[in-house]
Amino acid sequence: MIRGSIGLLLEDGRLTVVAFGGTNRFVHFVVDDAEDPARALDAELRARKLFERRIRVGVDRRSVVVKALELPQASGGDLGKMVAFELERHVPFPPEEARYSWIELPSAADGPRRLLVAAGGRRAVERPLALLAGAKRRPAAITVACHELSELLPRVLPARLAVWAHCHGTSTDLLLLIGRTVLMSRSVTVSDTEALAREIQRSLWVVGWNHCDAVWISGDDAAARIAAPELAAAVDAPVSSPPYAPGPGALVAQLPEENCGAAQLALGVALAPRRPALDLLPSELRPWTVSRAQLVRAGTLSVTVLLGVAFAFAHVGKTERYLGRLSAEIRRLEADANAVDALAAERARSRRMLAGLESVRRGTLPVLLVLRELTEALPESAWLQNLSIDPEGVELVGQADAASQLIPVLEASRWLERVEFTSPVTKLQGKEQFRIRAAWEALPSAPPAPVR
Repeated sequence: MIRGSIGLLLEDGRLTVVAFGGTNRFVHFVVDDAEDPARALDAELRARKLFERRIRVGVDRRSVVVKALELPQASGGDLGKMVAFELERHVPFPPEEARYSWIELPSAADGPRRLLVAAGGRRAVERPLALLAGAKRRPAAITVACHELSELLPRVLPARLAVWAHCHGTSTDLLLLIGRTVLMSRSVTVSDTEALAREIQRSLWVVGWNHCDAVWISGDDAAARIAAPELAAAVDAPVSSPPYAPGPGALVAQLPEENCGAAQLALGVALAPRRPALDLLPSELRPWTVSRAQLVRAGTLSVTVLLGVAFAFAHVGKTERYLGRLSAEIRRLEADANAVDALAAERARSRRMLAGLESVRRGTLPVLLVLRELTEALPESAWLQNLSIDPEGVELVGQADAASQLIPVLEASRWLERVEFTSPVTKLQGKEQFRIRAAWEALPSAPPAPVR
């Protein structure tokens, strides 16, 4: 059941309303012979607490023209202009006053392009608009009421040829359907079963059928017409009630007998989709709804975004797993790397020591002389923790009461020059910790190689 939906049938000066509101409430009422129909409609809706702002309007089939048009399959360009041009020959009002809508019908691949067009004059549309404006409501759609009877059928039906005769008041609307698809509609006035059979036969000729698979009767006095054996014999097809869907069928059973035909039309209008196939309401007044194409585009965009997000998360997860494995491998190799660094440092120290020993052996570094001179020159308050001698110079690491006083002492040496601190002087247990580097001032040349 559709909640918050109101269907209104305009039939001469009579308004038939079927509405859903509240908690599964099903409401039916009629506004007839009212001096001000708009105010009476508003009062009835308010009395029943139906505050839906938009109302679906169904107009009587007799107030519109419904035609099946055929266009060439190769026809291109603006289809609306082509329909308007073809429609000029079929409507009894000026073309500029026509309000029309159309849908494409199933057609053979090698046959003409078939359209079902519904058209009404300017008054056919302006009258319901003025009525709803007076009732302080807005239109949701303006459709041909009898075409919405197909909303009472199941969503899936066999593709058989059917004629639906719906009686309301003095009129009978004839619908010709394949499954749920309306191919054509007519409004006729019949006085008996024989006249109804003749009109059904004429309707078959309009759509090019030579027979039908079923005849459905609904509306006023439907039971009596179904029971008439001459109707089935005349149309050579089984006659029965329409195969209503379970939900709409239960609602049809609740309609009052005295207004069954008009109320059933209003019920179909109330159950119509938000975007009916044939809508005479001007496009600028239609409520915004999401079309199937927009849904497809939105779905495609959503899937694309989701795939992009999923890919991004998958990429991030893959990268994090790789970085995790890389970090674990680095931690595993860290101990080996530290051992290699320690070996490299030890190798460097060994190389420097070997270079110094080699220099001593070759007599190029005055190691003993420098040691003797340092021993004599350094004050007694200074003592060395480490002494490094290499071909580049001498490095002293130790402690003294005043480290800065060592600089002139070392500058006075005949072996050293460019004496300087290589790191800041720090205090440690009352002493100044120092690191001093000095370059060689003059080195004895290496003895010549023996001549052999």
